[in-house]
Amino acid sequence: MDLRVLVVCPDQDSARLLRQVLSEMEMAVEHTPSISRGIELLNEQPFDAVIFDYRPGRSAEEFLASLRRSSKNRTTMLMAVVDEEFNARPVFGLGANFVLYRPLSVERTRLSLRAARGLMCRERRRSPRAEVSSTATVSYPGAPDLSATLTNISNGGTLITTGNRLPNACKMYFEFALPGQPQSVRLSGEVAWQDSSGRFGIRFLDVPQASRRLIQSWLQQSGGRQPSGTQKRIPATAPKSALGHQPRGPKASGSVSDAGNRRSELRFPCKIGAEVYRLGSNIPNRCALSDVSEGGCYVEMPSPLAAQSGVEILVHTAQLKFKIRGQVLATHPGFGMGVRFMFQDSAEREEVLRLLAILASGRAVSEQQR
Repeated sequence: MDLRVLVVCPDQDSARLLRQVLSEMEMAVEHTPSISRGIELLNEQPFDAVIFDYRPGRSAEEFLASLRRSSKNRTTMLMAVVDEEFNARPVFGLGANFVLYRPLSVERTRLSLRAARGLMCRERRRSPRAEVSSTATVSYPGAPDLSATLTNISNGGTLITTGNRLPNACKMYFEFALPGQPQSVRLSGEVAWQDSSGRFGIRFLDVPQASRRLIQSWLQQSGGRQPSGTQKRIPATAPKSALGHQPRGPKASGSVSDAGNRRSELRFPCKIGAEVYRLGSNIPNRCALSDVSEGGCYVEMPSPLAAQSGVEILVHTAQLKFKIRGQVLATHPGFGMGVRFMFQDSAEREEVLRLLAILASGRAVSEQQR
């Protein structure tokens, strides 16, 4: 998956660190130290995320306003880099999804970007792509027809490779046949992004109904296979700590065996006040979350609920508030229980990822006074 990130940052040390971590995660990086150039890039091509070195002032507000007005990037994830003592709440109000604190460190930046990357991948996969190997003819005004190779395709666009450079702001016309189909697909599109290796991401513009049916039919037949090098996402399971955490004390009772699903998942030690409810009950049980991952958490409470119980956990901090359902996987009387999250929708998973990003930043999670 070719995730692309725009980094607008005048500080060379911070920009170098961000490029290093993003490259480790196999994300393409476009860097500019200039806010005005950053605005130009927002209007020229789409990005999966924007990392903005935020310093209060008119130019910063203009950049954020341009981002949310951009036809190509108004829904793009925004990560703001702010000072350690800066109150980040106004930045969230301006549309930031994540916050990174100066001075940046490799480890904290890596943890935050891992959490953000999960959201980026899910956004990309809303339009599944399938591998394809086919030759296309590309034409646009003022140039002879070009030959290109399609390497993957979705309902909304395709990835092509060609030895010729294509213009950015230009409507182009494509004709190609998908494997096993006797009829050709004809449609128009534009360059969404390109790199130095001759790859071009094409966004479809005008797709005749007949061509759309051909693409959809072929995607269904191909089974929506993912492009090479893209790992299929494994459904979130309980974190290792929720299943295997053994605090000092008696051996856990009523634990659920789930060894086959245990996997290495990024966990964050913490101490977050929360309330837990047995599903169907409105009686709150005060507790503390001491270990959180994308898949679950460890709930510290002296009288844990029975294994297999359905629960609802309410987290209410100064930074965010959310409620999430889960299932008790392991119980440790006198200590607590391991809970696997049972996401009802992508919004719930996003709230957990926001919490992970706050924990990864090294900032304390302050409990909201009730």
